[in-house]
Amino acid sequence: MFPTNLIGLPFEGLKAAIVEAGVAEKAAPMRARQLWNWIYVHGARDFVSMTNLAKDFRAHMAERFTLARPQVVTEQISNDGTRKWLLRGGPGVEFETVFIPEPGRGTLCVSSQVGCTLNCRFCHTGTQRLVRNLTPGEIVGQVMVARDALGDWPSTGENRRLTNVVMMGMGEPLYNFENVKAALAIVADGDGLALSKRRITLSTAGVVPMIRRAGEEIGSALAISLHAARDEVRDILVPLNRKYPVVELLQACRAYPGLSNARRITFEYVMLKGVNDTLADARELVRVIRGIPAKINLIPFNPWPGAPYECSDWEQIEKFAEIVNRAGYASPVRTPRGRDIMAACGQLKSESVKLRASERLAQLRSQELARIPG
Repeated sequence: MFPTNLIGLPFEGLKAAIVEAGVAEKAAPMRARQLWNWIYVHGARDFVSMTNLAKDFRAHMAERFTLARPQVVTEQISNDGTRKWLLRGGPGVEFETVFIPEPGRGTLCVSSQVGCTLNCRFCHTGTQRLVRNLTPGEIVGQVMVARDALGDWPSTGENRRLTNVVMMGMGEPLYNFENVKAALAIVADGDGLALSKRRITLSTAGVVPMIRRAGEEIGSALAISLHAARDEVRDILVPLNRKYPVVELLQACRAYPGLSNARRITFEYVMLKGVNDTLADARELVRVIRGIPAKINLIPFNPWPGAPYECSDWEQIEKFAEIVNRAGYASPVRTPRGRDIMAACGQLKSESVKLRASERLAQLRSQELARIPG
């Protein structure tokens, strides 16, 4: 029997697990709080390090449970300090997470699925088929792997390097709602990983029926991968738009629980040359979001092998931003980070998938050569 991993279990689930392992019901709440503190505040990687617990209790826990993070397959560090980890949750289950350091803060871009079903035309992840949803433990584990690498424990300490989490990695978070919700509850727990909900952002391509639930049950900040204000363009860039068109998506945004000037929605807008970057596009964007407390992140397109688009010219991006700014919306142009290690927005895709694809191509070539008469 494989040991149960305690990482990712809700507090009540952890308590139930240790009761099943033989801990007395009366002692279970205290024991669960001690374990929770060691796991999420101090980042314990084993039970031996839990020095305020009795040795026999630690030994018993070690027999039944594990505190395993996802396996780090590779770590890459960009010239600009961005870090990318390829993580493995099991055979064929590989996903990426990225840490972006900035002055006074650090943001971790977390994946929710292995691959993706949305097939957004500008996104590298969209070219990788969906393998499966990530578990709460694999989602929480990405934060813990980053904290391990950054020496960022205890989670409640001052001067933490990892200060923000964005669910903007591989996959569509709202298609893995329950697992994302369970994981973010641990990330936002003041007695756990201790990141405030205002420092957690969930990004969606526009799964309209789940947006209100996300606001009510998760309560994080919301980002929308918009990328076009007209249905005829967004239908191509974000095929999910054919199911939930722009007007329905923006109605859901207007109804997002807790929306205010202090809690604005972020609209992500990738700048694609000759596709969505005209001044008419900028004016239409301003028109359709009018009345929504929002900011607009303009994202220079990050190229990847075989991408069908080019990045807009810088002069055009500046003109586009000027129109948005004049309408009263903050429109920062996101500085591309980690491009040299394929860690920038829209570039994530499991390295193992790329490797397997190249191996298959090599095999096909060798088979073709074998068919040629010598």
